[in-house]
Parts: sequence; C-alpha cells; structure tokens
Amino acid sequence: MFASQIARVEEIVNEQNEWRGHCLNLIASEQVMSRRARAVLGSDFAHRYAEGHPGERYYQGTDKIDTIETDLKRYMKKLFGCLHTEVRPISGTNANEAVFSRYIHPGDIVMANSTPGGGHISHQRAGSVGKFTRNIVSFPRTKDGYHLDVAKTRRLIRTIKPKLVILGKSLFLFPEPIQELCEVCDKVGARIVFDGAHVLGLIAGKQFQNPLAEGAHILVASTHKTFPGPQRGVILSNLPAEEWRRIDKGAFPGSSSNHHLDTLPPLLITTFEMLAFGEAYAAQVVKNAQTLAAALDKKGLDVQAKQFGFTQSHQVAVDVSRFGGGSAVSSLLGENNIILNMNLLPFESLSHHDNPAGVRIGVQEMTRVGMKEAEMQQTADLIAAVLMDGKRVGEEVKKMRAKFQKVQYSFDDAK
Repeated sequence: MFASQIARVEEIVNEQNEWRGHCLNLIASEQVMSRRARAVLGSDFAHRYAEGHPGERYYQGTDKIDTIETDLKRYMKKLFGCLHTEVRPISGTNANEAVFSRYIHPGDIVMANSTPGGGHISHQRAGSVGKFTRNIVSFPRTKDGYHLDVAKTRRLIRTIKPKLVILGKSLFLFPEPIQELCEVCDKVGARIVFDGAHVLGLIAGKQFQNPLAEGAHILVASTHKTFPGPQRGVILSNLPAEEWRRIDKGAFPGSSSNHHLDTLPPLLITTFEMLAFGEAYAAQVVKNAQTLAAALDKKGLDVQAKQFGFTQSHQVAVDVSRFGGGSAVSSLLGENNIILNMNLLPFESLSHHDNPAGVRIGVQEMTRVGMKEAEMQQTADLIAAVLMDGKRVGEEVKKMRAKFQKVQYSFDDAK
C-alpha cells in the first residue's frame, strides 16, 4: 500500500547523500564521521534500552552496551584528562539541561553571553536556562564585541553574585577568560560552566584553551561539531565526587531515560580517532579557518575581528550586510552548493534575527575530508565570485569537491 511512499523516502535519502557530497559544507555546527564509525551506526542497539549505569541497569540484555559505554567513559577521561565523564546525554543542549537543572533554582542569577554576543539559545530565557530562572544577565563586552570585558565582568559578578557563570558560545572565535574570572567566582560561590559544543574537537586536539585546566568546574559539549562523532552530548568535570553525583542524577533520570544506544559505538570509535589523530586534525582546522578568513579579507569582504587575527577556532564571521544580509547571502551561496548559515553579529539586536548582517563559516568538515590551505584560498575565490561578481559557481564547486570524498584523520584505511 505504501510502496511508492517508502521508495520516495529512500530516494530522498540517496539524493541527500549525493548532494551533500558535492557541496562545500561550511556549517560550523556540522561534521562527518569516518566510514568505520558510520558502519557501526544503526545496529541492533538502536532497538534496545539501557537505563542506569553499566552493571547497574534497570533492564536485562545490556552486557554488550555496558562494555561499550564503560570503554567510552574510560577513553574520554584519557582524552580530556578529567576525573568524571557523563556520556548519556543525547545532545549538547540535553547535556546543558542536565547541569542547569542541578544548580539553578527559580530566581537565581545566571550570567551568560547574549545571543548577539555569540551565546547559544540554550543559555537564554527562550532555552534551557529560562526553564529554571528568568534572571539571566549578559556579560559586558569589549568594544569589538567578540570578547568579554574582564574588569567589568568581575565587578558585576561581585555585585550580583550569580549562581552560574556560563562561558562558551555559538559564534565562537576566541578563547574565553576563564582564569581571569576564577578568583571572583570562587569568592561569590559561582560555578563556571564552559559550553564547549563548538570547540570540543579543538580542545581534544590541544589547539584551543583547556577549560577544566584553566578552572572551569564543568565542561558541557556536543560531539558532532569540531569533535567528529555522532550527534550526542557529553559532560566532563573534575568536581568532588559528591557534587558530581548531583550531575549524574541530572543526566538520568533528570534529562533522559534511554540514551540512543546505537550512537555510542561510533562515538567510541571517534574517540579513538581523536586520541590518535586529534592534534593534527585540530591544528589543520585552525590553519584553514585563519587562511580562509585572510583570503576573504583580501578579496574585499568584511571579515570580522581582523585586529585579532580573525579567529582562533574553526569559525569565520563575515559582515555581508552590503550584499543583502545573512539570509540572502546564505541562500544565494546555497544555490551554488556552498552551504553555510546566517548569524547575528555583536553590534546587532535580536530584532535582526530573520536577516542578520552576518554569516558564520566553519571549516571543520572540509578539513576532515582533506582540504588544506590551498583549498581555503579556492573557497574564498568561489565565495567572492558569487557575491562580488554575480557568477554561478555550482559546477566549479562540484569539480573541486569531487577530489575530496574520503574522510581523513581516521582508521578507515586500517585493516
């Protein structure tokens, strides 16, 4: 009865696989897994339940997933050099909520980056934090908009005594001043939560700040942006065991029941890949982002934060207001097989969210398929040709991308 509809679903999936393999995928929050990681996705584990911890499940038949989850926690601790790891959240926002639910009560004050200042929606009233308190105070920013004003932030923390200080961003070009805020946070009893969703792979590859080593109490992240795994979340910490148990309960039963078991095996394989190749991969990501930013600037585009070297992460921010704004530009580039997203820039208000001035570019996925500095120069040429010369470059993009189909920094060639 539904044969044609099912065939259409299969056709759409095949079309997606083919199409995105022809594109320059520059969404800063996306990534591709290796062939071997993808091969263990969608296994029998997709049908199963495993509430609780390995060896302490509420269901029978969990022996195999117990081994996977135990190994994943062990190697995550090794990769990030931490005492505790919670791998059950099914997304970065789910991980955020597991933490926020343990610390924030109605009326508590929380400090976070504003949305124009790069903060993620889960840190705002409309997101996870807003479920627990409405008292959310944005960090003061320096004139450039891409950094916290440390002196003003310290004074504000002393004055308002927040319960949580949430660092980390969605538009995330530069490290956060964790060390500079530790002393004042300790004095007022505030916990520092670092949302490393975008930069987890750079942290693992030792090419970005190490939040836990610098004094953050909790690191929350997703595992599919610069960290090249399946879509899940993780919580990492060196907190005392008693306080960590509160977060453990926030993950289960607080914010999840079963935790999508079929994505744990590919996350374990990805963790092995990052232990082996993470430093080389992350170093190339940062080189590529800086090269792309400089090339776009040379072409005459308004690349942000030039005075600070454009970026220290996988992201590049560009003001495209003179080309019609972020919505128009991202749509136009998408028609040319260059996929990126519009983004608010620090000088804008939330009222511009439908068509902000900026676009956000991420190089991590194209780095993982082998692109390096030369390809970043070529990418800048293609973007400029569309925006400044009105050219159609979709076929050129396909020809370029055809040479980069194989995932690097992996064990795909290992026997």
